[in-house]
This record gives sequence, C-alpha cells and structure tokens, in this order.
Amino acid sequence: MLVLGLGNPLLGDDGAGLALLEELAAAPDAGVEYLDGGTQGLALLGRIAGRRALLIVDAVKAGAAPGTIHALRGTAALEWVWCGATTAHESNAGELLAAATLLGMAPAEIAIVGVEPERLEIGMGLTGAVRRALPEAVARARAVIAEMVGETVLHPSSPGAMLVDERGMI
Repeated sequence: MLVLGLGNPLLGDDGAGLALLEELAAAPDAGVEYLDGGTQGLALLGRIAGRRALLIVDAVKAGAAPGTIHALRGTAALEWVWCGATTAHESNAGELLAAATLLGMAPAEIAIVGVEPERLEIGMGLTGAVRRALPEAVARARAVIAEMVGETVLHPSSPGAMLVDERGMI
C-alpha cells in the first residue's frame, strides 16, 4: 500500500496533504509506504502502478467550508476526481488517477482524504481552520489505512470508527 501526500507548502493550505503525510509517517503502519509526491503530478504514475491500494492525502477544493474533511473511497473517489472536484494545486490527484485508469495502471483500491483549504496563495503555513482539522483528518486516514491493509475492522460504535455511506463517502 502507498500513502501519497500531495501539495505545495509554499501555497498556504495547499500544504495540508504534506502535513497529513508527515503525521501519518511519524507512526508508520507495517506494509505501508509513505511518499511525499509534492506537485510532481503525472511523474508519479510509475510510483502508483501495480499497487494493491493507494491513499492520497491532499488539500481538496470542493467548495465546502474551510477545514471540512473530505474522505472518499473506491468508485466514489474515482467519480469525484473525474467530475472536477479535485485537489487544490495544478497537477492534481485527478489527473494522476485518470491517467492511471486509462493506462490500466490504477491500484485496485483507491481512497482520498483531504481538507478543504481556506487560502491558496503564496505564503508558508496553514490557516487555523485547516490546522484544527488535521487531527480528525489523520484519524480518518488511519482508519482507511487499517481497512486497506486489513489489520482492523472497526465496529461503528467504537471510537475512531469509519462509516461509509452508499456513495462510498466516509
């Protein structure tokens, strides 16, 4: 499994994915590779090809309130990136997943966990809304990782449980 962090920390909240990746990689899971993909876009195609599972963590601009956590899995993740509600920076997860799918290189399992940005302009540091959302986004990403690597099945009433609706939204 690959956890791929995307974003550009020089563009404010666009660094959210890399902040998420840093938190996740600080306590790594067995069998999981963590990769800072920055803004490499399609250059990452070879890194996702042949993977059983892929989790992308990123700033996700979908028009929601800043700090909103977006989490999608499977078909819902692919449909979401195909309809244009993708990541905040130019070379985005949507382009990467679209190319991988068209070339038959997409991982069998795909998930996206991200935070709605407030500020996407030149400047270092995350806004307060995004910074406050990080712990919950990390918890959701860890739940996705656990499910994808098959380590844990959470009961819906347990702390940290992840509920997925009929559209694949977490």
